Amino acid sequence: MAQETKKISIILSSDHHEKVQLAGMISSVAAVTGIEVLVFVSMGAIKKFKKGISDDEKFSGGDFSKVLREKKVPPYLDLFRQGKEFGGVRMFACPMAMEVLGWTKDDLEDNLFDEVAGMTKFLIEADGSQLLHL
Repeated sequence: MAQETKKISIILSSDHHEKVQLAGMISSVAAVTGIEVLVFVSMGAIKKFKKGISDDEKFSGGDFSKVLREKKVPPYLDLFRQGKEFGGVRMFACPMAMEVLGWTKDDLEDNLFDEVAGMTKFLIEADGSQLLHL
C-alpha cells in the first residue's frame, strides 16, 4: 500500500502577531519534517505581510509578542521563507482581502506567496489535509 502524503492546511486570518508567528513556526517545522503545508492568508492577517511595514506593526499583538521581540526569536517572515526553502510550504493570498484593502500582489512581501487565489482553490488543494485556523 502506498504511503499517503502528510499535509497541513492553515487558514490564517488573525492579525495578532502570536498567531501569525505560530503559523510560521508550524510551517517551518512541518516543511523540515517532510510535511506539505498550505497557508491561506486572509482578513486581518494579510496586513502582516504588507511590504515595508514597521517592526511595531509586525509585532503588534499580545504581551507574548513583546517577549518574542525582546528575545529576538526568528520572525514569522523568516520562518515562512525557511519553510518555502525546504520546499514544503505553499502560500495563497486571499484576493477578497486584497481587494478590500486596494492591494495587488506587488504590495505583499516578496518571495512568499505562490499565488493570489480564492478560498475555493485553497479548499480544493487542502482536501484530505489536517486543517488549522489561526
